[in-house]
Amino acid sequence: MLLFNQQARAQDTLALSNQQKKEFKVVPLRATMLAVALPGLGQIYNRKYWKVPVVYLGFGAIIYAADYNGSRYNTFLKAYQDLTDAFKETDSYLDLNWQGEVDPLDFDQNLRPSKYAWYKDRILRQVDYYRKYRDLSYIGIAAWYLVTILDANVDASLFHYDISDKLDVEISPAQVPIIGQVAPGVNVKMRVTF
Repeated sequence: MLLFNQQARAQDTLALSNQQKKEFKVVPLRATMLAVALPGLGQIYNRKYWKVPVVYLGFGAIIYAADYNGSRYNTFLKAYQDLTDAFKETDSYLDLNWQGEVDPLDFDQNLRPSKYAWYKDRILRQVDYYRKYRDLSYIGIAAWYLVTILDANVDASLFHYDISDKLDVEISPAQVPIIGQVAPGVNVKMRVTF
């Protein structure tokens, strides 16, 4: 007769643990603080890895625009300063791309005052143009930084948002009463079932 103990286990089996995989809980404040600390870190925390290159490409493009506009601003500012100073040796304005041949006598205030005034005004407009877009690029850097922070926060807030068939939108024709008459219209109903 064989007796078996109900408590005994076979030697060749593995004990299975009843532990379930822990669900990832996203905290919006943590995602926001990580995004503030380092751009893209909030997106990594939210497990949206594909957004990190977008964040840095955005920063790269805006920084490139700021650098380009800043260098062009400095070039035209130097040309304007050289044009308006009393030294004839400073002639960086001749190196600008003027779309065609430029006669150096056109920049002489005494020989050709109308041409001189035209070139001076044109250079000054370019200085203002590049300064404006350089400053807008700096504002764009700050705005993009805020957008990345906002994206991390919103994404963390909506991480566990339930997208199911419990939402229903119905669009149907309706008669809209207007004082003294009836007009056709559209009726929109949204129903959420819990």
